[in-house]
Amino acid sequence: MIKIDIKNMKAHVRLLTIAALGLASSAYAGKLPASAPEKPLFSHFVYTGQDEIYQKYPLAADEFYTPILQGCYPDPSICRKGNDYYMACSSFAVFPGVPVFHSTDLVNWEPTGHALERPTQLKLQNCKISEGIYAPTIRYNPYNDTFYMITTHIGGGMGNIIVKTSSPEKGWSDPVKLNFDGIDPSIFFDDNGKAYVVHNDAPEHALYEGHRVIKIWEYDIQKDQVIAGTDRVIVNGGTDINKKPIWIEAPHLYKKGGKYYLMCAEGGTGDNHSEVVFISDNATGPYVPAEVNPILSQRHLPANRPNKVEWAGHADVVETPSGDWYGVFLAVRPNECNRVNTGRETFILPVDWSGKFPVFKGGMDPLLPKLKMPEGVQNHTGEKGYVPNANFTFSDDLTSTHLDSRWVGIRDMREKFITTGDKGLQITPYATDITEAKPTSTLFFRQQHNNFTASVELTYTPASEKDLAGMICYQNESFNYIFGVTRSGKDYLLLLQRTDNGKSTILGSTVIDISRPLRLQIKAQGDKYTFSYSTDGTSFHNLGGTVSGDILSTNVAGGFTGNMIGLYATSANMVNLK
Repeated sequence: MIKIDIKNMKAHVRLLTIAALGLASSAYAGKLPASAPEKPLFSHFVYTGQDEIYQKYPLAADEFYTPILQGCYPDPSICRKGNDYYMACSSFAVFPGVPVFHSTDLVNWEPTGHALERPTQLKLQNCKISEGIYAPTIRYNPYNDTFYMITTHIGGGMGNIIVKTSSPEKGWSDPVKLNFDGIDPSIFFDDNGKAYVVHNDAPEHALYEGHRVIKIWEYDIQKDQVIAGTDRVIVNGGTDINKKPIWIEAPHLYKKGGKYYLMCAEGGTGDNHSEVVFISDNATGPYVPAEVNPILSQRHLPANRPNKVEWAGHADVVETPSGDWYGVFLAVRPNECNRVNTGRETFILPVDWSGKFPVFKGGMDPLLPKLKMPEGVQNHTGEKGYVPNANFTFSDDLTSTHLDSRWVGIRDMREKFITTGDKGLQITPYATDITEAKPTSTLFFRQQHNNFTASVELTYTPASEKDLAGMICYQNESFNYIFGVTRSGKDYLLLLQRTDNGKSTILGSTVIDISRPLRLQIKAQGDKYTFSYSTDGTSFHNLGGTVSGDILSTNVAGGFTGNMIGLYATSANMVNLK
């Protein structure tokens, strides 16, 4: 059974006043300077996913695949205005933060940008990768025709914040800091115009490890602030405190048939994860759990089942214009070693709410990779700007001044360290190493398959052993692989370094000729990763043998993110060549 150290992962949520340095103003991507030999040039990036399950389960004409967002897109929240659906996900220390997606049919999703994309909105410079942005909720308020995104920002003294916009495609306001502690806030707009905020918090007196409560506040829409003195606890511990349930969190409020429903995650975001629901006659409670809970989970199923999906929970539901219901939630697809390298992904299921309580259709059964499409919908995933899923190839020559939104930075704006031109993309190296919890000059692309190949062409002349550029696989600051070019005396070296719990070891190195572009390749077959290079673009040579992806998994590295494939450069290389 997979064990996640929830205690250590959650301990820092109380530290909502972490000091952060102010982000400097950005210089947006422009044309390459005439010559900058110290800056590595990256070009012709290719990522190909090759998971067997999509070959085993081909789609019929009326089917689509789930997860709908592959890779680290956890904690999904969804809302609707008319025929338009919007969905947001957690981003932690990724910059920009809170990716937002749009759909008109719940199958085909297109990125609309990010809710937090300016230094005034997002302060991450001292954050570890699993700090930053937790569990956003996105909602539409018909009374003022405004979208709201509320979330917890661990770092920069931000705490719980809310931003708003008239249109998610047009950008979001600067954040308002909200006057309460805890995590996972969600906003609810009642049909009488009143608003409420619910969130996870620590109890006044904890009875056991993982004991949490759900609180509710009245919310002043005019002042964009909770109303002092209106807070009250509406759930203590979970569905049955006598059973010592842990980590009741991610609360969402709904109203249907004159009743109020509170849906929460319970059990911690690991192998005990689940979704539970409560009911009340009033928004502020008291709330009573459903007779049958959970309404979504995979924790009770046989561990040796095929095509395993686990950790299902942290859900949000939405009603379609025709009166049907769907729910989005996070879950994971472990590899053959039962480890999670792709992170927590966004799945979807139809929801039956014909009875008293909502029920995820098939949510307690082994989750299947494909679903029936809503009536009248055509599958265009991977086409016309829609996000791809299943097996796909993503190619980017890295010449555009407007990079694909799937490229992200860590703790800093990507535009501060990149320049693009006809030959590709140059990175101006920061004097920080990837093992530091500081802004790094790295572009990241999420691992989205257990089996994948990623490659890029690199042109680079390092000036000293402090200079290094190449590719990385990054779970966090203390668990990663570096595959890059540096200098040792008069020689230019390509090396592979493994960092396991902060201890770094060189697994292989070779002297290379840098007079021609070098093609770097990372390949994964489940837990088995290989790092190879080519000097002619066709013949590849392995460096370091076949290595384990264990350190790239949540199970070993901890935290809340998946593996990130990075294009990396530094002028403060810490690799010890001696």
